[in-house]
Amino acid sequence: MSEQKRLITAAGLKEVTEELEMLKVVRRKEVAEKIKEAREQGDLAENAEYDAAKDEQRKIETRIEELEELIKNAEVVAGGRGKPRKINVGCKVKVLDKEYNEETEFSIVGSTEANSLEGRISNESPVGAALFGHKVGDTVEVNTQAGTITYEVLGIDRIASA
Repeated sequence: MSEQKRLITAAGLKEVTEELEMLKVVRRKEVAEKIKEAREQGDLAENAEYDAAKDEQRKIETRIEELEELIKNAEVVAGGRGKPRKINVGCKVKVLDKEYNEETEFSIVGSTEANSLEGRISNESPVGAALFGHKVGDTVEVNTQAGTITYEVLGIDRIASA
């Protein structure tokens, strides 16, 4: 089965690679030590520490598999040079909410990097998809669950590389 390529910024790929390395090198050893210590306490059938350590080990191994799959299918978005003319993955976008007259900044990233609390929105989200391909001066209507939001694109820049 061929997996779909996942768009990711260079900074996002670096974060994922660092997390994978930390899980493989540090967390695996820590959990193995916890399991060893729990085994030394005797009866494993009634050993809550052993069960907790095994659960933690399963979670770590699952996350390692997820990250390896993500990296295998990652398509890094090229940063390019100069200011981008159109909104794309890897862009920082400044918009004006026309209804509330408020400026907001979004970083458009691949879905694996999205974190709305940090202003990083996916290119697949309603806002990211609506902004995609637009340029400074464009007015964009975004259909959301809360209703339609109208933005004016004020600026486009590249996300700084990590």
